[in-house]
Amino acid sequence: MSITVFTSAFLIDCTGGEPVEGAAVVVEDDRIKDVVRHGNVGALPGPVTTLDCKGATLMPGLTDAHVHICAVTENITDQHRAYPASYIAARAMRRAEECLLQGFTTARDAGGADYGFRLALEEGHFPGPRLLVSGNYLSQTGGHGDKRRRAEWIDPVGCCVGMIGSIADGEAEVRKAAREQLRRDVDQIKIMASGGAMSPSDELDTTQYTVAEMRAAVEEAQAVGKYVLAHAYSDSAVRRAIEAGVRSIEHGNLIREAAAKAIKDAGAFIVPTMVTYEAIYREGKRYGIGDHQIQKIDLARQQSVQGLTYAYRAGCKIGSGSDLLGDMVSQRPVELELKAQVMKPMEVLLSATRVNAEIFRMQDKIGSVEPGKYADLIVVAGNPLKNLRVFQNQDNLRLIMKGGRVYKRTL
Repeated sequence: MSITVFTSAFLIDCTGGEPVEGAAVVVEDDRIKDVVRHGNVGALPGPVTTLDCKGATLMPGLTDAHVHICAVTENITDQHRAYPASYIAARAMRRAEECLLQGFTTARDAGGADYGFRLALEEGHFPGPRLLVSGNYLSQTGGHGDKRRRAEWIDPVGCCVGMIGSIADGEAEVRKAAREQLRRDVDQIKIMASGGAMSPSDELDTTQYTVAEMRAAVEEAQAVGKYVLAHAYSDSAVRRAIEAGVRSIEHGNLIREAAAKAIKDAGAFIVPTMVTYEAIYREGKRYGIGDHQIQKIDLARQQSVQGLTYAYRAGCKIGSGSDLLGDMVSQRPVELELKAQVMKPMEVLLSATRVNAEIFRMQDKIGSVEPGKYADLIVVAGNPLKNLRVFQNQDNLRLIMKGGRVYKRTL
């Protein structure tokens, strides 16, 4: 039995309660054993490691609801053309490690990673977050998941590892494609309900897939206790996805009141990914991303704050994701600062902890500092409620613990 005690902490437990000064948290093996708000732990059996957190904040590990660890380079449209699967898989493990060392202890891969990546991390072969995988995302012909250029008269790319989708048209094909991903033990199904910025042959504000096609994927996921997340930008695309039973809306930059109300009324979630538009708009050209794609990114960028504002005012459950590509993942913590243009600092922290845990259906395991949950904890210098930029300097992360195992400690 391994016991670790965090003492003298400014505790933000992310339960929704107020922060506590001078709190103590007891970790036994991979779980939180006790939370002592007054700080007096008392005698404990066996050897105990005591970590003094005075002057720092103790909180649950951050989570990211929209990552692509297989987006190992910035130009994902051409990545599969340039590199073999072995190269992509090797670099994906480094992307996972980078995520963990930024303080993100759980991440949902929104397309690209299969269960092998999850298994490698679970078994401890590489350091990385607890990973939820979506496998191949589902896309219509010519949709956001179709990587063929307009001049390419070839069959869709269906091989390899990485940012590759399954092209399926009509209810029967979508149902079969969803079943195939479920057979491969994905944690959730990802579908493309609208056009996207990084795809070569569609526009951002288009709608993709019929309600019936999307409902086929939803029915297959629900049949085995799983759910569907949908890439969707426009108001109409989001409303159609919600009508089909989609549980998690990704991006949603172009929504208005109607779509925000639909998300709220359905009890669904929205996961904005504001940082990726800022990063690609500023840096995309030097990474070989084309002008047409950057123009679409700019459209999403200009409306991201407005879209989040509609969701916030409607009372939607707002998660937190980054959607960053390649080396731009270094900017992952900036997402929290960008959300604070609309949300209060505590709400921002909750979006990246408790709300994401609910999206993942893991609220009984992660997302807050409570007895019985996994000991996914970070200690950060300063008070993020006063300055969300503290996460942007990794030197401020004094300790990163996932499942009771310490991956970084400078306390």
